[in-house]
Amino acid sequence: MFQQSTFDFLEETVVLPKKAGLRLARAGTFTDNMSLPIHRWFRYSAGFSAEWVKRTILEQNLEPDDYVFDPFTGSGTTLLAAQSVGVNSAGTEYHPFICRIAKAKLSWNIPTERLFSDAEELLEKAKSILKAAPASESELIIKCYNPVALARLEALRDAYLDTYGATKNSNELLWLAITAILRECSGAGTAQWQYILPNKTKARVIDPFTAFMARIKLFCEDIQNTKRQRSIADTRLEFCDARDLNSLSSIKGRVKLVLTSPPYPNNYDYADATRLEMTFWGEIKGWGDLQKSVRHRLIRSCSQHSAAEKLVLGDLLADPAVRAIRHELTAVCTDLQDIRETKGGKKTYHTMVAAYFVDLAKTWQALLPLCTNDAAVCFVIGDSAPYGIHVPAERWLGELAVDAGFSSWTFEKIRDRNIKWKNRKHRVPLKEGYLWVKR
Repeated sequence: MFQQSTFDFLEETVVLPKKAGLRLARAGTFTDNMSLPIHRWFRYSAGFSAEWVKRTILEQNLEPDDYVFDPFTGSGTTLLAAQSVGVNSAGTEYHPFICRIAKAKLSWNIPTERLFSDAEELLEKAKSILKAAPASESELIIKCYNPVALARLEALRDAYLDTYGATKNSNELLWLAITAILRECSGAGTAQWQYILPNKTKARVIDPFTAFMARIKLFCEDIQNTKRQRSIADTRLEFCDARDLNSLSSIKGRVKLVLTSPPYPNNYDYADATRLEMTFWGEIKGWGDLQKSVRHRLIRSCSQHSAAEKLVLGDLLADPAVRAIRHELTAVCTDLQDIRETKGGKKTYHTMVAAYFVDLAKTWQALLPLCTNDAAVCFVIGDSAPYGIHVPAERWLGELAVDAGFSSWTFEKIRDRNIKWKNRKHRVPLKEGYLWVKR
């Protein structure tokens, strides 16, 4: 690790034992969480390692009244990890569907007998209303399922919507169980970042009724095992914008540790990651609905977002929030503006990058009042290179944090990215690591 207070960027190589290095390299991914109780209930590829979160929390020696905070909660990794070691935690998430998933996972502490009984009741209801043919008219849904599987999934969904309401404590876990099996019951392929590829097929497809009860049994097993080790801690999650945290006045000045993985400026469309699930539940009709239903709420980290908002580069660069990096940001965004004219897609990377750092600068400003005077903040973050032009995200975010009122920052690289050049559009070496910021 090293301290960085100017634009002269240095980097230290961290040497680790082989096995430790392997775990460290995966700390920014959700991979290891798929073997952990509760975390594995829904795979969200934008997540990061719960075991790393737990170790980091324990290393901070937090007091009983301190809080761990995650402004980009995602599917709940930080909050669940804090809960597992008896530490108070709070988080915000502004993707409505992902926020519901996290809240469902956080509602794990219920009697397993009731959950299993409710699931059996729902399954019998689904069987009784099962139709011979599916009703969906969605092109995406029809492409992703064979008629038998889709009819059974629709029966589970309709049974849930007809039978279970807010008075049932287990209803969110039943909803999550149905949501979590949608991909394993689909014959369509799934890309690395959870995009759906209807033109690619999978060899193994599970029957929805079987998959549903298997998921419920997994939930019950995890709940029973988890109750033996969980201690009591305050855990709260709000559907809230990380750029405006005024609603969290109750924990103002009480956050000793911030652990999160914000969006990277790499053009990943988080709104599109759950398009299949949102379409199935009727929350959207198609890709065109994502902007108004989800994307407009999120950090502007993809060109679909910046293009839809018709952003003006000059206005973004003039924002006082990015004054600390304005000179370099302007140079990069101007280069991106020029090079896009030579590309077929003419993607709006220039306004996306500028908007991204405006949004993250405002996140730093919003975080400051929540933190104790000796708080530590860690962002798991990676840089990017749209159209082959490097964007030093970790350095710029560190500078923006200091400009917002934090005292210093350091960066620790955990892995290289973009090192397998096959099918790559550019060959700029990228990295991922921990951006540590001190209050």
